[in-house]
Amino acid sequence: MTDLVRINDEIVSTEGFIKILKLNGRFDSLLDELARDKLAVHAAKKLGITITPQAAQERADQLRRVRGLHRAADMNRYLQALKVTVQDYENFIVEMLYYEKMMDRLLNDQEVEKYFRANSPRFDSIEVSHILVESPGMAKEIVAILEDEPQRFAELAREHSVADTREQSGRIGRIMRGSLQSDMEAKVFHAKIGDILGPFPSPDGSCFEIFTVNAKHPAALDDEVKAEIRRVIKDEWLAARIRENTIQTL
Repeated sequence: MTDLVRINDEIVSTEGFIKILKLNGRFDSLLDELARDKLAVHAAKKLGITITPQAAQERADQLRRVRGLHRAADMNRYLQALKVTVQDYENFIVEMLYYEKMMDRLLNDQEVEKYFRANSPRFDSIEVSHILVESPGMAKEIVAILEDEPQRFAELAREHSVADTREQSGRIGRIMRGSLQSDMEAKVFHAKIGDILGPFPSPDGSCFEIFTVNAKHPAALDDEVKAEIRRVIKDEWLAARIRENTIQTL
């Protein structure tokens, strides 16, 4: 057990710090991030990816300059303050480069384009507006009005919606698949422009949501979609590595 910090007469140890992280809900996410990073490093090594001493030195020099550590003595004091050895720091740099090379191989433009071609409908997007109310009776009344006068959607959103989008006339903007609850997503994405959909109850039944579709955008490989595909590829790849490897919290 190592003491981390003294606050007046109280000393917080590594064990106490871990307990605090667990209690405030941050421990699992930090441990998950660590495990995912390590799995990427292990995968890079299995693929035969190598890190040259020159590349490691260049990255170490880059980080040293960014932190304003221009002399060897400055770097030594920095490591001593962190209670980190030179070898610990070198290992950190090498693993950082392994991770980056693995991600470069996994998320390059060719892989993104390949994934898009195989899954393009997944990246369709639509522009929608909604009205959120707390009464099922009010929701049905609004739907009845909109079925006769759909052009009043913005007006009714400003008057009755309890969502924070009421000042924008209920406009949510552009969304991709996966942004809505599964029970309503299929209906909303298959609707025609101008259709009135709902009311859909919230999971706890406390609110009721009405949608209209303002525009539909077939999938296009723009920067936003590329970023989303890279996120999806990374998540799916890491999920597969987690299934393949043994991870145990000690």
